[in-house]
Amino acid sequence: MTGRPGKRWFAASAVLLVLLGLAHVAAIFGGANWYASLGAPDDIVRMARAGKRFPETVSLLIALVCLLWASYAFSGAGLVRRLPLLRTVLALLAAGMIARAVGFIAVLAVSPNALALVCNCRGIDAMVITTSAICLAIGAGITVGLQREWHLPKLK
Repeated sequence: MTGRPGKRWFAASAVLLVLLGLAHVAAIFGGANWYASLGAPDDIVRMARAGKRFPETVSLLIALVCLLWASYAFSGAGLVRRLPLLRTVLALLAAGMIARAVGFIAVLAVSPNALALVCNCRGIDAMVITTSAICLAIGAGITVGLQREWHLPKLK
């Protein structure tokens, strides 16, 4: 990856996405307490305590999506083969992650209970700030990678 600074940004974002995917897999094995500590909605925690498969299915799907996104970021870094629609997917991923980061905080600032069904958050708390910071880091890393690799206009 020497000589291509954008690739480092993609790789760093990919590592964060892999870690997010692994956290969701860990919740499957950790059970209800892990779901609760990772900010899952109360209904998901209750289902996990009752032995339902739904929380596991959702966690596995989220983990797979994170790993798919990581594969695109690794592809942007040149660490795996070039994937189809690479720039488009990376641009959409960056926009989505930044929107998630800013959006959650904005929504919760206006309506503290608005996202209770999506996460176990009732206002801006440490979990919302942490997950938003991670999403912002991923989105910003991919944005910088895109700009440096494909010489896109810099944000002003």
